[in-house]
Amino acid sequence: MLRRQARLRREYIYKKSIEQRQKTIEDKKNRLKQAIDENRKIPTDLRDDALKLQQQTDWDDAGGEGIVSAEDDEYRWAGAEDPKVIITTSHDPSSKLKQFSKELNRLIPNSQRINRGNYNSRQIVEACRSNQVTDLILVQETRGVPDVIQISHFPYGPTASFSLSNVVMRHDVPDVGPMSEQYPHLIFSNLTSKLGQRTTNILKYLFPVPKEDSHRTITFVNQDDFISFRHHIYKKNEGQIELTELGPRFEMKLYQIKLGTFDQLDACDTEWQYRPFMNTTKKRQFLANENDKE
Repeated sequence: MLRRQARLRREYIYKKSIEQRQKTIEDKKNRLKQAIDENRKIPTDLRDDALKLQQQTDWDDAGGEGIVSAEDDEYRWAGAEDPKVIITTSHDPSSKLKQFSKELNRLIPNSQRINRGNYNSRQIVEACRSNQVTDLILVQETRGVPDVIQISHFPYGPTASFSLSNVVMRHDVPDVGPMSEQYPHLIFSNLTSKLGQRTTNILKYLFPVPKEDSHRTITFVNQDDFISFRHHIYKKNEGQIELTELGPRFEMKLYQIKLGTFDQLDACDTEWQYRPFMNTTKKRQFLANENDKE
């Protein structure tokens, strides 16, 4: 098993290196094509390979990129099989963190909650891989308040980390309705940038494909890079739609995406990370395009 995992990991890294090489060549071809279209001088670093790149460009189809990235490979079975999600907590969780993990367990269909105990991250990841788990969710706390949720996709990542704020449990939601067992319809709003689409994929593949007659909805609404999570069930009453909130509710803010699983976070590449100098860019949004601000 260990040899097989090591071999598969080497194949994955090799595919990533080929993808990076293809991306570099594609970038050169785009720069050359732009220079020719705008009747400008060819950049000096492209002049030696300009003729060869031009010949390759002649075979490119409009709109047919054809380059399969690692992001496509990560979720290649999404939708074909129902996800299998494991939910756990940090070591020695408080009662509130345990309650929050239980509510996440009821929220996500086909998920299982396990006690962390004395298991380290490597042991949990190996157990998930051996049981064909698709995603692992780890929730953490500070002084008894849930404040971090990490979502790791198997077998090779990515791992997305979100900070949590304004967490409201089900029993604190006014006029809360009974929890539904239907597979939910997902609604994503204002996640239009490339990073926003990446975040959408990480979140939506935690849930199985719902039936058309399902009356349960889960909403992720982005506003100023804070994703508001809401959970409802609806019914039609005399032509009107009535919403009943099921809870829980919270706000999420993405701060890191790593190209690996929990046990590799210190060694794997960082795809995106929120840096301290980004605090000054108050008007800039990372999860939505500039022209799509709401």
